[in-house]
Parts: sequence; structure tokens; C-alpha cells
Amino acid sequence: MAEARHLARLRLARSRNIGPVTYAQLLARFGTAEAALDAIPDLARRGGGRAPKLADPRTIEAEMAAVERLGGSYIFLHERPYPPALAQIQTAPPALIVRGDLSLLGKPLVAMVGARNASAAARRFARELAHKLGAEGYVVVSGLARGIDTAAHKGAIDSGTIAVIAGGIDVHYPPENEALQQDIAERGLLIAEQPPGSEPKARHFPYRNRIIAGLGMGTIVVEAAPKSGSLITARQANEFGREVMAVPGSPLDPRAQGCNQLIRDGATLIQNAEDVLGALQPFDISRTQEPETPFRQEPISSDVEAKQRETVTELLGPVPVPVDELIRESAVASATVQTILLELELAGRLERHAGGKVSLSDPA
Repeated sequence: MAEARHLARLRLARSRNIGPVTYAQLLARFGTAEAALDAIPDLARRGGGRAPKLADPRTIEAEMAAVERLGGSYIFLHERPYPPALAQIQTAPPALIVRGDLSLLGKPLVAMVGARNASAAARRFARELAHKLGAEGYVVVSGLARGIDTAAHKGAIDSGTIAVIAGGIDVHYPPENEALQQDIAERGLLIAEQPPGSEPKARHFPYRNRIIAGLGMGTIVVEAAPKSGSLITARQANEFGREVMAVPGSPLDPRAQGCNQLIRDGATLIQNAEDVLGALQPFDISRTQEPETPFRQEPISSDVEAKQRETVTELLGPVPVPVDELIRESAVASATVQTILLELELAGRLERHAGGKVSLSDPA
């Protein structure tokens, strides 16, 4: 029964127009992935579009078989051992593919990210900092990228490190980290959201970054240029209510500008492991140790009145707008607005953006 349930959940997660937010809403409304899959055509019709193409069960079965052959396994949202801290974020991945030591997910986690073209001094600092944090019982989480990520993983490999990758669990990126990726899979924990065989694309890296930020009690940034992926991770950590820490650098080095900006904006200045430990001590660790709870079935809203749907849709446009603002401006009940947005997204007419924003788009 568990295998059938997981197959249905993975099929729902892999279907078109169904992102993490929509996935969670569908399960909350219908209780099971099977029931949600059955309801999608009617919901899309109400949203004014065609039903999205659902993932082929045979494709999902083949994916699950491939994961098993690779020595991996799945962990599903709100099922053990899915990390409770990650489950708290609005865009929590419905399923993760993992390989390695799952017990690491039960320990205090701290993320460390930074520049790919990091200086030698910054790499040494990241490696030594990760090693010291590991000795204090923390598990270092990073993205297996060149530069700071690589240094952090190497520094923490003996005590336990978690690598979140942008592609499939069997894809080595960057190629020079193949041996390190294999070492982490054997002695640490490797995590992927994408199916096996998926080559990492540009759009996959922000998705990976939210997992890194969502796993950690806090995120440490060691060298980062302005508008870099590391700053995106730091911003996401801040949005998730996690501690943001940054290592200061010379104002003459462009690679330090991002960290210095973070500190100016309120991030905790970090110079050694003791600073990190001090910053994380006030963090309420119990938030990451709450027992997982299953999706609770909720009655789906009754048929939305045409006037309500028209009111909400007219407030939408190509510019992303917060859902809370839609509720306020439309004077329509929150549950009804969420139902309308769900229908529009399944119809391919809605895009979701960071920060709980949505925009209207034409169906593909």
C-alpha cells in the first residue's frame, strides 16, 4: 500500500502545472494523491483551460526503479524521515531522492554557501570553519558547487555533510567533483529533487538553493558577488525565519561585496566557529523536531460564483502580486481565492513566484 501511495504522490508531483504549493493544496483538500489526480480535469476546466498532462504511471515506475538501482530512496513530505524544518517552508519539495546516511537529517544543520571563484583564503576559511562546526555536532549543508561549497563539504566530510544537487542523483556536476559526490553519498548524504538522469539547468539552481536554506538552522555566506546565487540562498533563509550569517571581506574585492552588503542589512558578522555557535544558540531547535503530520483532508470549497472568479482574475496581470493583496482587494474569502488560484494554475493560466506572489499568464 505504501508503494502505491508513493507512486501516486510522485505522479502528482511530476505532473505538469503542479508545483510544490499546488501539490500541498491538492493533498490538503482531497486527502490522497489518487483523489487529487481524479479531480484535476474538473478543476482545470473551472480555471478556463485544458487539464494538464498527468505524468504517465509507467514513467514514474521506471523512475522509482532507477532510483533503487542507484542505491537511492525517496522521502516524501510529511512522512518520516522528511526533515521537519524543510517541511515548514511553503515551497517544500513533495519528494526528495536521497542516498547515504539519513540519520544526519536528525542532527542540527547549518548551511554554508559562497562564491564559485572564491579566493584561496576564503576556501581555507570555509574548510576550517566547516571542520570545527562538525566537531561541535553540526552537519554542514551545501550545494556541491565549485569554490566555497566544495571547501565546506571537504572540511565536514569526516563528521558528516549533506550535499543538495541541482540535477539527478546520478549526474556529476561539476564534473571535477565526481569523486567528492561519491564520497558524500557513502559517508554523508546526497539529496536531489530532480529525477535520475536530469542534467542541471539554470532554473534548477534556485530550487536547489531553497532546499539548502530550508534545511539549515542558519546560512553562512563566505564570499559572494552582488546578485549571486549565494545571496539568493541567504534571502530565502531570511524569508524562512532562519539565521543569516556572513563573513566580511575587503571592500576592494568584488567577491566580498555581497557579504558586506548582507552585514550592512543586518546579517550576523562571522569571524570564527564561536561566532556561528553564538548566533545559532537562540534558535528554537524544537521547531525542527516537531513530529511529522499527515495531510488532513479538508472539504473543497463549493462552486465558486462566476462573479468572484471574475473579480479575482481581473486583479491579476503579468506583474506578480502578493496573494494577501488579492484577498484584501477582492474582498473575497481567503479559501475561495486560494481555490480560484488553484484552478487557474492547473489550467496553465497562473504562475507562482517567490514571496507568495502570483501572476496571470496565457495557457501554453
